[in-house]
Amino acid sequence: MRWSGQAIDASRSDALPGMESNSGFVRSVTTPEFAGVTFHEVLAKSALNRVPSADGSGTYGWTINPYRGCSHACVYCFARPTHTYLEFDGGADFDQQIVVKTNVADVLHRELTKPAWDRHPVALGTNTDPYQRAEGRYRLMPGVIRALAESGTPFSILTKGTLLRRDLPLLVEASKSVPVDLAMSIAVYDDELQQQVEPGTPTTSARLATVRAIRDAGLDCSVFLMPVLPYITDTRSHLDDAIGRAAAAGASSVMYSALHLRPGVKPWWFAWLGRTRPDLVARYRSMYLDNTYAPADYRRWLAGRVRPILRAHGLGLGRVDPATGSMGFSNRAGDRSTGGGDRNAGVVAGRGTGAGDGRDGRPDELVEQSVPVTSPLKRADPGFDRRLTQPSTADSPRLF
Repeated sequence: MRWSGQAIDASRSDALPGMESNSGFVRSVTTPEFAGVTFHEVLAKSALNRVPSADGSGTYGWTINPYRGCSHACVYCFARPTHTYLEFDGGADFDQQIVVKTNVADVLHRELTKPAWDRHPVALGTNTDPYQRAEGRYRLMPGVIRALAESGTPFSILTKGTLLRRDLPLLVEASKSVPVDLAMSIAVYDDELQQQVEPGTPTTSARLATVRAIRDAGLDCSVFLMPVLPYITDTRSHLDDAIGRAAAAGASSVMYSALHLRPGVKPWWFAWLGRTRPDLVARYRSMYLDNTYAPADYRRWLAGRVRPILRAHGLGLGRVDPATGSMGFSNRAGDRSTGGGDRNAGVVAGRGTGAGDGRDGRPDELVEQSVPVTSPLKRADPGFDRRLTQPSTADSPRLF
């Protein structure tokens, strides 16, 4: 165990390495229904986390993470290195040692009612999923949603969790007074593969059903087709199936991006790849060994493949919503968006070679890949800017 002295009346100086005696640590909990997972309950000192925008605009400068760590256990998760701030590792510890900010809603309410708060848009789902399984036990999100709505603060939620359906009445009510942006992350549409790379997540079908439930409730919902895994989920058949099913579920827009691997994620990704797809290890090393993002020619090639499929299914990349600062559709009464491109989008363009369906990473044709500067892609990865080369800026290492 990394944390000792975990009883409520134990010496807190040993509860968390590097923490002081008044760290806010309360207790650690294990339960049969969450086998293998330990919840570390803490009293947070603050709820809002300021994240400097990579482009200096200040857009989406505020986030909330009710939890640290994530039982979704996605092999590719870019947030894994943040667990090292707690002196955990970014592998099994990230999946199984979950920090729970039990008082986050009360702290947030105090912060949002301060005279200095000017109702900046706030993002949830930037670092770990607010609707991971722990939320079923702790029910932190209803209080968070109420605090944001009552203060007049626009907010967005990006999740893989179908538990969001529980809070749909609250979200509908909130959308009557503030812009609310919802997005469901659904990257893999092959059931067996999905359970391999996202073993703790709801099934793809369950997430698509959640998109439909959101739409039936009268709200818009974007689908994040992220990450696209090179040589695994970038086939025409998989992408067509994915986008077609998202469209059938009522997705308001689709956002896509190729896999990116931060240094702290690469060991876990390559360990999985070596076990399941050893034939691809050399290709991935050539793409990512010295890079965080997929090579530019691959991104252009992917854009050339995805965009015609989006058009065929009547979907676009959406637009930047000025109210929430995010890609997608503002869920606010009387303010439904209609989609379309955005002039503020960053563009990566290149001329292809006529390579057709070649697997050499070259683009098929002249294509554009739009990456809105204030999109939830940046929300999920603050370092992803219009050039796709800006160094990343993670959520601050503040522990609680």
